[in-house]
Amino acid sequence: MFKVLKREEVSAKNQQVFDQLKKVFGFIPNLYSAFAYSENALEAYINLKNSKTSLTKKEVEAATLVVSQVNNCVYCLSAHTVVAKLNGFTEEQTLELRKGFASFDKKLDALVKLAKQLSAERHPGDGTLVTDFFEAGYSKENLIDLIVQIGDRTISNIVHAVTQVPNEYPLAKSID
Repeated sequence: MFKVLKREEVSAKNQQVFDQLKKVFGFIPNLYSAFAYSENALEAYINLKNSKTSLTKKEVEAATLVVSQVNNCVYCLSAHTVVAKLNGFTEEQTLELRKGFASFDKKLDALVKLAKQLSAERHPGDGTLVTDFFEAGYSKENLIDLIVQIGDRTISNIVHAVTQVPNEYPLAKSID
């Protein structure tokens, strides 16, 4: 239904975005090709993805992994397992983050547990996880940025679920 679009098959506007992506990645990730079916979605998504955040790269990747696991997005799990490792996580740590905890880092543990709750339930539950998040040293700014990160990842997870573009990354290990 959705094929991976080539540069010559997308609008002039999206060709410019493809050119920028190729400079960053060396190729066009298939999921970004799916966004290019829209004249505006690819640029809008890239702008969201590249927006500033108060979260560290490791915090962003931890949230990305747990949200993608909740949403069962093999594409994003595969891509972001690679990125997480580039940001200093081990394979074992990526699997733990996907399960919704981080025994190796108390602060990340609070972030991942909250991200899992918010992405699974769209609600903070009884508020304990939000309290734990703040007690771990996070701020209200961090909380809002975490919610935006959950939204970012949910968008890409849904785009992949609908388009089913092929995964070009090493397949993420299954967790049981």
